[in-house]
Amino acid sequence: MITIVSGLPRSGTSLMMQMQAAGGVPIVSDGERVADADNPRGYCEWERIKLLPKAPACIEEAEGKAVKVISQLLFALPAGHDYRIIFMERPLPEVVASQAEMIRRRGTIGAALPEAALIAGLKAHLNQVNAWLAQRPGVELLRVQYHAVLRDPEATAGKLQNLIGRELEVQSMARKVDPLLYRQRRPEAS
Repeated sequence: MITIVSGLPRSGTSLMMQMQAAGGVPIVSDGERVADADNPRGYCEWERIKLLPKAPACIEEAEGKAVKVISQLLFALPAGHDYRIIFMERPLPEVVASQAEMIRRRGTIGAALPEAALIAGLKAHLNQVNAWLAQRPGVELLRVQYHAVLRDPEATAGKLQNLIGRELEVQSMARKVDPLLYRQRRPEAS
């Protein structure tokens, strides 16, 4: 069994990886992408996973562990494994705002599109991912709403424990959630 944490960038995937590590789930992370102002507790990423489309066998290194795989790379997951996918969902305006703030802070240039066009593109991508997940054998899926994690981290940790199928340190997982790190809010979510 391989536990995959996925979702759009800036949807809470790093938080979910941190929660699992705190709960006692071994994670695959190389520490190359270090903590910064956008993610002060770190990203919990494994640089090698970016090779998944060309080297699908690399996923075997995550057997019995959790690994972050962004939604765009899910399509490259090879058959023949049992996957438990935790898919993080966050309101798209917040995702776009968080991505824009990260781009601004780094001084780089993002897509020169209006917010509505970015959101439409993300929706189309999520529709493709959801269609793929619905027909993919060997996948057990848990959709996790970012706001639900903030509201009730213990309940989220309990759901993760059920998905993974073993005892986890639920209280330690819940303590990883810091509402102060929720910065790109929808007006109605404030």
